[in-house]
Formats: sequence, structure tokens, C-alpha cells
Amino acid sequence: MSSRKRKHKEKDHSTSSTDSSSEDEKRKEKKRRKKEKKRLKKEKRKKMREEKKKSKTSADSDVSSSGLKEAVSQQGKDRGRMCPMTKEEWEKQQSVVRRVYDEETGRSRLIKGDGEVLEEIVSKSRHQEINRKATMGDGMSFQSKLGLLKK
Repeated sequence: MSSRKRKHKEKDHSTSSTDSSSEDEKRKEKKRRKKEKKRLKKEKRKKMREEKKKSKTSADSDVSSSGLKEAVSQQGKDRGRMCPMTKEEWEKQQSVVRRVYDEETGRSRLIKGDGEVLEEIVSKSRHQEINRKATMGDGMSFQSKLGLLKK
């Protein structure tokens, strides 16, 4: 063997028993820290779940939520846990059509089930009236965002 290889081998085998014990201690300490982190994460998740449950019950008692939020929260009550929706549940959800008014723009929309926007069939004169009001509402909304609208 060459002198390089001999030196390299000597270095590898020249670890003392004190080095191995300190390495064991380091490993144990690292393992202990890892367990502690895992435990803290678990506790944090548990607290978050409890807070969600508390906020859910308080949110359910509030009546002042929008139509879409009410439908979603009602779905959660009916279903309980997260699981695939049955065909009957889906059809029941899709059959619900509600009129939602957007206060900011002044538009009124038909919303089906999970949030799909439906078209409303109206006469030509009614269509023009809707467009006129919607355009005015859009203009007012735009001006208020820019700060040009004086109240």
C-alpha cells in the first residue's frame, strides 16, 4: 500500500471510545429534540381544531352571513365529516337556485348550488334596463375604489 492509503486507514480506525460516547449523546439529544418538536406540533394542531370548533359554533349562531356562506355551513352540518358526496346530496345541492345581490356593484345574480352563475332569460326592454343599472353600478364602484366619488 502507498503511504497515502495507510494514513487514511489509520485516521479512520483511530477513533477513541470517548468520541463514540459523545456521538451517542449527540444522537440521543437530537432524537429527544425531534420528539419534542413532534409533540409540540401535535398540541398546536389540537388547539387549532378546538378553536375551529368554537368559531364554527359561534359562526353558526350568527345570522348575518351571506347566502353562499350559509349554504356551505349548512352543508357541513348535514354531512359531518369529510367524505364523498352521494348523488342524491349533489342533486339536492344543485337544485337550489338563489338570487344574490352584490351591494358594491348593484347587480343581482342567480347562483346555482355550489356557486355556478346562471343566466336569466328576460325581455329586450328588461335587459336594457338591467344593463343600464349595472353599468351605473359598475361606474360608481370604480369611482369609489379610486376615491373620486363624493358622498
